[in-house]
Amino acid sequence: MAVDPISLEVFKNMFISVAEEMGVALQRTAYSPNIKERRDFSCALFNPQGEMIAQAADIPVHLGAMPSSVRAALDVFPNALQSGDMVILNDPYLGGSHLPDITLIAPVFVEIPPSPNNKGGDRRISKQLVGLVANRGHHADVGGMTPGSMPLSTELYQEGTIIPPIKLVRRGRINQEIIQLICRNSRTPEERKGDLAAQMASIRVGETRLQEVVQRYGMADTHEHMSAILDYSERVTRLAFQDIPDGTYQVLDYMDDDGLVDQLVPIAVAVTVAGDEITLDFSGTSPQRPGCINAPAAVTMSACLYVIRCLVGDDAPANQGCLRPVNIITPRGTLLNPEPPRGVAGGNVETSQRITDVLLAAFAQALPEFIPAASQGTMNNMIIGGHDPVRERPYVYYETIGGGMGARPTKDGISGIHTHMTNTMNTPIEAMEFAFPLRLKKYALRRGSGGDGKYKGGDGMIREVEFLAPARVTLLSERRKRPPPGYHGGHDGHTGENVLLRGGYEEVQLAGKEILDVEAGDIISMRTPGGGGWGAPEESE
Repeated sequence: MAVDPISLEVFKNMFISVAEEMGVALQRTAYSPNIKERRDFSCALFNPQGEMIAQAADIPVHLGAMPSSVRAALDVFPNALQSGDMVILNDPYLGGSHLPDITLIAPVFVEIPPSPNNKGGDRRISKQLVGLVANRGHHADVGGMTPGSMPLSTELYQEGTIIPPIKLVRRGRINQEIIQLICRNSRTPEERKGDLAAQMASIRVGETRLQEVVQRYGMADTHEHMSAILDYSERVTRLAFQDIPDGTYQVLDYMDDDGLVDQLVPIAVAVTVAGDEITLDFSGTSPQRPGCINAPAAVTMSACLYVIRCLVGDDAPANQGCLRPVNIITPRGTLLNPEPPRGVAGGNVETSQRITDVLLAAFAQALPEFIPAASQGTMNNMIIGGHDPVRERPYVYYETIGGGMGARPTKDGISGIHTHMTNTMNTPIEAMEFAFPLRLKKYALRRGSGGDGKYKGGDGMIREVEFLAPARVTLLSERRKRPPPGYHGGHDGHTGENVLLRGGYEEVQLAGKEILDVEAGDIISMRTPGGGGWGAPEESE
């Protein structure tokens, strides 16, 4: 089969469907509300060299970092992955994002019968590698110093169980000792066991579907189209870059703090456009921090890929071909490329959002009529853990909360939505109250929190959770000190606010990043930022 536009489109959608069906299997068989309800997982397909070919429409911060995990697995097991193997890892310094995100990777082989012309030679059936399938799920707890494994840590060891690339399954046989080790170090072992089983089931679905593609079209055509899809994404990306004016565009923005030291943390970028290539230079960014907001290199790459995909649009399939014309510079030992064992729990969820902000702000200088104003710039992480007195067992609840999207050049921003590096659902009220000793008191838009302008920024949200039993709470949030900026005369969005209502009434202001103990009857109120406005307000009159 020759590669042509029709066959390329057919194979592109077949590869995407493999990843999407993996996701359906994972969600339907998962045990925890975080994966089953919030869909905090991602699935992708890779060629034999470990390059991402296709992905499901899942979590951007997962998908852009997952190729580094696959590369780490291939480096640890060069020429040693066999049919039926499955590698597990979560080490942020070996391709992971943060410890709760556990990745499973499996090679996919097909049986190749001997050639009928080889009558006197070897008649044994051989197995050939088609590619790899992988998924990543956010596990609600993998140990560490606080429930939820996202503490205000000073080093990685405090954040939970670190898993380097190891074989969870060897030739189809599950290493139950590894599962027991992970479960023994979690506050919610039954959830871990169930979610790991769901991830393994998802991997098996991906293996079967990719094998069916090869059985239908053959190995040579499958590999040829994998390469062609990467090349096509590269060509489309280069064409899109040619529409951006050449030059260097610089931006400096700040994280509120690192959770331990109360000072702003700078993130700087210089975007250089030269024809059909772009350099993203993060020199000038803060050195690595004592707190947990350091972003592993894989997370930084993930944010870069996301922004490039936003610029290029849907014309280019979402794969690693989009990054071929991009040079990313992240000096070692900085916030965006830390050295172990620096803590990274918040880097994945919060710093990734600010990387996106500075990159989009830089491209807004080159494409002022194309880039929207800043969105809320945070995932508003709320992690709650304690003892459930009804079920007589520990529990961990994790939620990220939507906010305001920045106003667009032609219309208002969207209110109450997850933006940029996160793409999860919310936990439905019924599911939350059924599974945990919690009660949702309020869930509403935060009216008027979006920035004014010719086009208004989207409003943030208010989510108030009442505790029915004592618990420990971790909050990881941003844009509590510096607001999401408006563009071209648009007003800034409102900063977020975290409030504890002691006994349900007495208001206590909380920091953006804080660990606290609460009692039954207390309420946490998280009020998320609005998006920035676009254009001067008088222009709308």
